[in-house]
Amino acid sequence: MSTAPMPEFPTGFRWGVSTSAHQIEGGAEADGRGPSIWDTFAREPGRISDGSSGAVACDHYHRHTEDVALLAGLGVSAYRFSIAWPRIQPTGTGPANPAGLDFYDRLVDDLLGAGVDPVATLYHWDLPQPLEDDGGWLRRDTAARFAGYAELVADRLGDRVRLWITLNEPFIHMSLGYGMGAHAPGRALLFDAFPVAHHQLLGHGLAVRALRAHTASPVAIANNYSPVRILGDSDADRAAGAAYQALHNRLFTDPLLGRGYPELPGFDPGVVHPGDLDTIAAPIDVLGVNYYNPTGVRAAEEGSPLPFDLVPLDGYPRTAFDWPVAPDGLRDLLGWLRDTYGDALPPIEITEGGCAYDDVPDADGRVADPERIAYLDGHLRAVAAAIDDGVDVRGYFVWSLLDNWEWAEGFTKRFGLVHVDYATQTRTPKSSYTWFRDVIAAGRPGSER
Repeated sequence: MSTAPMPEFPTGFRWGVSTSAHQIEGGAEADGRGPSIWDTFAREPGRISDGSSGAVACDHYHRHTEDVALLAGLGVSAYRFSIAWPRIQPTGTGPANPAGLDFYDRLVDDLLGAGVDPVATLYHWDLPQPLEDDGGWLRRDTAARFAGYAELVADRLGDRVRLWITLNEPFIHMSLGYGMGAHAPGRALLFDAFPVAHHQLLGHGLAVRALRAHTASPVAIANNYSPVRILGDSDADRAAGAAYQALHNRLFTDPLLGRGYPELPGFDPGVVHPGDLDTIAAPIDVLGVNYYNPTGVRAAEEGSPLPFDLVPLDGYPRTAFDWPVAPDGLRDLLGWLRDTYGDALPPIEITEGGCAYDDVPDADGRVADPERIAYLDGHLRAVAAAIDDGVDVRGYFVWSLLDNWEWAEGFTKRFGLVHVDYATQTRTPKSSYTWFRDVIAAGRPGSER
């Protein structure tokens, strides 16, 4: 970690933390919530590494006031949470479940009372199971259902949520959930999963329209990005890098910014109807960027079903997920977005950035996590450098406030600034919580550049 003073950030820079509903809420059957694809997936033997589920998770549904107090103590200006679609529409259709809306109504009011801006994500992978039974995101109708759900939520919360995010990481949801089968709903369709990309983006565009009708707050999408590191200097290696760039970084950005879809093998243009691209390109106010690590790519081995092979990157420290810690990748990525999209690129907020380590309380109950502090220090400096490079970055959200249920990894990976004892639900702020609190309190967000 650098010993130099933290760079100053622009006036109004937004400092926050992020969570998602299925990873922290629990209350899986409380107050009329319906089943999601992750409830179903977790019941299938072998799907979750430790055999757990998100049925209880961090019990945030019953402990949200305690978690809001942690946010207030941290001093963040914003909290990014997600709304559980099955809590609002248990079957994915029909009128809203009043108890579900009431929960988020209380959460938003409590956040505002604590001086924290609510940032709401409408979809963080928890599709109502009945919609998946009808085909899920492979079906065009799911996009229309999503827009209807967005309208119900915005009608209730649109006067108080300060930033709306339609979808979280549609690339990851498509690739791991429908392409490779490692996430819910567990389909392994490879390139036949491309309709999922289009229908998610169509749902985004329709939801933007619904949100605009009920709120004056800005609207965004949160994409996962990974700068491509081409390992090799052959034409085949460069073609593989371009293919992966198109798949991971351009597929969910080009159409948003009016460029249509990049050329990709296996994409069936028949799912694109007249007018769809105009709907998808509805103007957004912010581009959410989720960044964790770069990706090494080289030409595929003969017989591979994909046009590229993904290769581990050497020379970087590793997280407990075995992901490389590469702040330089974040600066490179932000520069790539600026150079690729130019004036079409809206302001950026880093809507997720964080790391998993094996954090264990000591004999006195304290949780020291110096590796996380070093990670955040490096990535915040990378953001400051990108701003100096001319990239319009207006916020940084740490993933995550709490240790949580980490999807297919269950409870085996800890990302939080706050340690959670899952047996007792005791929350213990880690040393990174104190460090981040002090960075914010030092007045950096309000500094003039």
